[in-house]
Amino acid sequence: MKIAKNTVVTVNYKLSDAQNNLIEDGRQPMVYLHGGYENTLPKIEEELEGKEAGYSNTIQIEPDDAFGEYDPALVKVEPRNRLPDPLEIGMQFEGMPDGDSDDEEAMLFTVTDIADDKVVLDGNHPLAGIALRFELNVASVRAATDEELAHGHVHGAHGHDHGAEPEDEGEAGDHFRSHPIH
Repeated sequence: MKIAKNTVVTVNYKLSDAQNNLIEDGRQPMVYLHGGYENTLPKIEEELEGKEAGYSNTIQIEPDDAFGEYDPALVKVEPRNRLPDPLEIGMQFEGMPDGDSDDEEAMLFTVTDIADDKVVLDGNHPLAGIALRFELNVASVRAATDEELAHGHVHGAHGHDHGAEPEDEGEAGDHFRSHPIH
């Protein structure tokens, strides 16, 4: 079966930066619903469109097509007493970007530095500003179920458990869209 809209694709991958420094070794395959459901980066979908199980390639995705350029305006310093204990570098908090707009959505901020009574919070994705190199190997392709199509993401192994709400975060298909790399 060829990869096309409304197919579920299982991809083994390795993620590195442009200098081949390993970022994530992909021990768990990425399983996503193909066809513009925003379950993975559009450039990955573009690369895999029309391919079959067994296809492999290495692609490089520039920051504009991945997690954007690094935006220094998304870094803010907060008083230490505004954040909970215990506090460690790498912890994440949801917060609002600085600005006067009422229609802005909450963002994820990562603690990048703690000094005395101040904490540095960075709203950039951990991979912002980095060109990414993906080694991709398509393990399998199958037709999506009606339930997966209705919810816009994969269910079952490496996806949502059955009965989970579609707006829950954390399915494997979201892996390269909004979740930090550990």
